[in-house]
Amino acid sequence: MLTVENVSKTFLPGTPNSRLALNNVSLHLEADDFVTVLGSNGAGKSTLFNAICGNFLTDTGQIVLDGIDITNLPEHKRAKLIGCLFQDPLKGTAPSMTIEENLSLAYLRGTRRGFGIGIKKRDIEFFKSILTPLGMGLENRLKTKIGTLSGGQRQAITLLMATIVTPKLLLLDEHTAALDPQTAKKVLSITNTIVKKDHICTMMITHNIKSALEIGNRTIMMDDGHIILDIKGRQREEMTVEKLLSLYSAESKKGFDNDRILLSTQKDRFS
Repeated sequence: MLTVENVSKTFLPGTPNSRLALNNVSLHLEADDFVTVLGSNGAGKSTLFNAICGNFLTDTGQIVLDGIDITNLPEHKRAKLIGCLFQDPLKGTAPSMTIEENLSLAYLRGTRRGFGIGIKKRDIEFFKSILTPLGMGLENRLKTKIGTLSGGQRQAITLLMATIVTPKLLLLDEHTAALDPQTAKKVLSITNTIVKKDHICTMMITHNIKSALEIGNRTIMMDDGHIILDIKGRQREEMTVEKLLSLYSAESKKGFDNDRILLSTQKDRFS
């Protein structure tokens, strides 16, 4: 489904601030893969996502999604194939527009309809049908402006917007990190349900090691622009937080420098 082959990216090349963010990264995902992505700050996690999304062109390598070479495809054209969700609940929605208007904008991405047609009754019923399983009562608030909703409600709607037209690939960049624990758990549960129901190939960056080993079917770890660990199958089933930290230290020759990962690890150990 997704093949990233020998991809490299250097920012500000030829300057004192030159930084090699991705170093010959290769990765292949099958159509039913749900991959969690771990790594310290500056490991290259978000840079890899941005390379796949088309936020910048890579220096070398190739990116192929479902048989389509998207390496040099403009970002707006990749957006028809890739759903993205970010850490900030304020991103991905238009705050001055209503719930139904935001969902309609996302829905129109997969159709040839124009805005002149307006939001039809059958669309309203469809929006209600996908909002109801969220358990947030939003199906009865379609005329409510997005900007008045809580962070968790906005993030849940943004998730629906990213998947309302089933994407070839779903990229989740710490999409629950800014939410309180209970809301984060709810949004993560909704994520799992949607991904499984629609069989969406998914990559999710997280800072919680325990969650990374429990969600999906595969975990990769990045360091200094490399993928240093790719854990799946029996190895992942038997993996613990302590074993993973030990493997990371052995491969990277260092410990984590991400405070949030360290805090999450300590919390998991005592939970």
